[in-house]
Amino acid sequence: MRMMLSCLTECEHPMSGPKLSIHTKGLRKVFDRIAAVDGIELAVTEGSITALLGGNGAGKSTTLGMLLGLLEPTSGSIEMLGHDLQSERELIAPFINFSSPYVDLPNRLTVRQNLTVYGHLYGIAHLKSRIAELAERLQISDLLDYRHGSLSAGQRTRASLAKSLLNHPRLLLLDEPTASLDPDTADWVRTLLMDYRRETGATIFMSSHNMFEVERMCDDVIMMKQGKIVALGTPKDLLARFERKNMEEVFLDIARA
Repeated sequence: MRMMLSCLTECEHPMSGPKLSIHTKGLRKVFDRIAAVDGIELAVTEGSITALLGGNGAGKSTTLGMLLGLLEPTSGSIEMLGHDLQSERELIAPFINFSSPYVDLPNRLTVRQNLTVYGHLYGIAHLKSRIAELAERLQISDLLDYRHGSLSAGQRTRASLAKSLLNHPRLLLLDEPTASLDPDTADWVRTLLMDYRRETGATIFMSSHNMFEVERMCDDVIMMKQGKIVALGTPKDLLARFERKNMEEVFLDIARA
């Protein structure tokens, strides 16, 4: 226990490098005098897959909301792809995208209609061929003319991922990318995302409650509790530091400390 508490109070930042896709300083968000995010410093290396972990109420969703520009920070700064989010958002938006199983595409539109609308918003050239390319890769070609609301959970996840990849994002933000998926589909999605990172050099920043997923996919892990970063490092580093066999045990140690 003494070792674990030391890790929670003395964690040093292991992630550094010449280029950062996400860099925050003193990032804070207060709701009704309660700090949901309390002065966190993020330094997400370009080309990495980084997980943001924490129990319910840790501040993950609020952090993602600020990175997406949906929530305005109470204080602190956010740089993404080398630009300030508040003053240079128009320089960032074309190169990022987002996917979450908890944020549906419009259910009354077909998959093709959804992808066409978002493609026009991003100004995608040769949009029809891009949609066809993604549909084939994500195995949804036969679903393009189905209404999104009629799809299964796994099919919706693939349609949402197609939307998130339309603009060849340099920074992809994901919230629980394999939630509610069966093991086969979840494994397929993980492989797809790792292939995309390898092929393009894109940065993937994701929240997840699936610790197997984190161990398999992620280069770096950031763990939050009560709005603060309490541990970070590679999965291997954290397993050694907490003397645990897997990331689920590490997660439980931190959540219950």
